[in-house]
Amino acid sequence: MGRRLDLLKQLAHGLAVQFGSSCEIVIHDLTRKELEHSVVYIENGYISNRKPGDGPSSVVLETLSREPSKIQDRLSYLTKTEDGRILKSSTMYIRGDDNRIAYIFSLNYDITALLTAQTAIGSLTDTEPEKESESGTRQPQKITHNVNELLDMLIEQALALVGKPVALMNKDDKVAVVHYLNDAGAFLITKSGDKIASLLGISKFTLYSYMDAGK
Repeated sequence: MGRRLDLLKQLAHGLAVQFGSSCEIVIHDLTRKELEHSVVYIENGYISNRKPGDGPSSVVLETLSREPSKIQDRLSYLTKTEDGRILKSSTMYIRGDDNRIAYIFSLNYDITALLTAQTAIGSLTDTEPEKESESGTRQPQKITHNVNELLDMLIEQALALVGKPVALMNKDDKVAVVHYLNDAGAFLITKSGDKIASLLGISKFTLYSYMDAGK
């Protein structure tokens, strides 16, 4: 595994030099026991303000919560940093000898300036205002620094999916929240069950029953 990681670091450095300071490359090590510190190498980390030793992204949790045989590389999607930069991202899964995911190799290219230029050019070339709705646009996913930020983000997404305050949720709404968080891998985060159960006003036993519901 050590030689494989060394090779990934070599590739990461080469890609960073090739594509310049707008390209961040991150390596997550999933062979470690410490999920909270999955980032083992990063180039141009100032783009997302991360460093080695930082925690996993939502992509890492989704990977760990799925069957390895069903995981495929995810290429050319949008993410967003906490300061609003838009990144074009690709995530590649590196397998070990047992075919399980050992490393995640991610590229995040800051396209914020390019989008600004594209908008400026579009304003010069468009002959009439845009009339398309925004429903078809891709929403970039926020990059988090640690598991607490990640859990808060996933909870926020789950609540937005249901679309009503917790106080007005019925059982089906709460089951939907739990299923979303379970599918996103939120329960892989230490003590997440306590926080989610408290938020929804249910017991840990009820939380586990909601996780099993519909399986």
